[in-house]
Amino acid sequence: MNNFIPLLSVPLLSLSHSSSPSLPFLSSSLPLSPFSLSFPLPLFPFSLFLSLSFFPSPLFLSLSLPLLSLPLPLSPPYRWIEAQNSRGESGLVPEDYLQVSVCLFITDYTPKQCDDDDDGEWDEEWDDARSTGGYGETTGEEEGEMGDVGPVWLYPQSPLDCVVADPKKGSKMYGLKSYIEYQVTPNTTNRPVNHRYKHFDWLYERLLEKFGSAIPIPSLPDKQVTGRFEEEFIKMRMERLQGWMCRMCRHPVVSNSDVFQLFLTYRDEKEWKTGKRRAEKDECVGPMVFSTIDPEAPELDIIEVEQKCELFSRFTKEMDDGVKDLLNVGNIHWKRCTGPLRKEYQKIGKAFQNLSSVFNTSGYTGEATLTDALTAAGKTYEEISQIVAEQPRKDLHFLMETNNEYKGLLGCFPDTIGVHKAAIEKVREGDKMVAAGKITTQDKGTMAKRISIMCYSLQAEMNHFHSNRIYDYNRVMQLYLEEQIRFYETVRGGKRVGSIKW
Repeated sequence: MNNFIPLLSVPLLSLSHSSSPSLPFLSSSLPLSPFSLSFPLPLFPFSLFLSLSFFPSPLFLSLSLPLLSLPLPLSPPYRWIEAQNSRGESGLVPEDYLQVSVCLFITDYTPKQCDDDDDGEWDEEWDDARSTGGYGETTGEEEGEMGDVGPVWLYPQSPLDCVVADPKKGSKMYGLKSYIEYQVTPNTTNRPVNHRYKHFDWLYERLLEKFGSAIPIPSLPDKQVTGRFEEEFIKMRMERLQGWMCRMCRHPVVSNSDVFQLFLTYRDEKEWKTGKRRAEKDECVGPMVFSTIDPEAPELDIIEVEQKCELFSRFTKEMDDGVKDLLNVGNIHWKRCTGPLRKEYQKIGKAFQNLSSVFNTSGYTGEATLTDALTAAGKTYEEISQIVAEQPRKDLHFLMETNNEYKGLLGCFPDTIGVHKAAIEKVREGDKMVAAGKITTQDKGTMAKRISIMCYSLQAEMNHFHSNRIYDYNRVMQLYLEEQIRFYETVRGGKRVGSIKW
């Protein structure tokens, strides 16, 4: 290599990227880098937990540990900026450097925390054109347990979140074109930014293009040509956009990407348009994302890689079937509650009241107590019919929405896993290609290293998916069962009131 420029290199060093030299680089308040991957390495009597954060360009890396130095080449063009580490040592670092965070974990995984518009128009005509929950607590103990399951993404100490609210109707072209605009407020700035559905659609396309080969990006809620301005539809769309944004915020890679941060924090129209153009010209997209990752980690066995791919593929397929089955049963039950079951309770109530009316015509003196009780029972059943009809919106709604989200997410995994399976097949053909003179032995080694990198990424994504799945279903099932208990208590209370009349 022709040139090496020393990088700030200190044991247990954790830097956070900034484009401004005046910012304190080691401040824990700065966001973590966009692309982070963590994995444990055995180091008796300790485990070395290496966390890598990756940027699009290959850079010079010097990771300093006792008696250890790992250099990587830096390809021009690059821009150097002055920075200072936590020990007060100053030096030059690349503006887009490869961040390395190192934490030592004792063998029981109790961690020591590290410090840490092509045309330029604001309103493109997209609305008529096209369509189609779980950070855990970020305690050190749980981070250590995450290491127990294999490679995991490096999660920020302060999880990102946002609120989608306050939909307002806007217009342009002298009122000929109308649209709905939503306020999106991130917890990092507490400053709202305004976005239309087409802007969410643009963000989805950018995230899918950039990360789709490594990270499943679920689609947005569907477009609707008619009824877009009806209150019920606006409320439903806002709720689903909120769910989609929360899921993106909970992913440490997606949420720290430049394009996602632009969407949440742009200050004015000029910054928004400039950021959009920059994102649309990003060349580090698709499988190229893997080429930016160069973890100093042992290469994985190709058979082990294939087995893990197949295991996760089988699980996601079976979960997809289970989710669709639950959605189907839930839809049938919802329709029954708001249709036939409601009418059955109404018919029972009417029947009691009709019988009461008949008894009143008997002219018998002791009839009043019985007829009053029958009338009360009939009214109680009519009230129950209304409670039954309203109940799905109180409990089943959230269960169905969560399953709809996972249906969309699971639908992305075949493509993501397909990328890995294709790479595995390519590596399997390595010996034949070497024998045929199509590639060199060195090229074959490079291929094997790349599939290891891809597998580390896939395992990190698998662990992210499972942890979120457990969190989401624990939360939604608890809510569902609590609402079911309230429902039966309400029904029981209504029947008890009716029985007092007897």
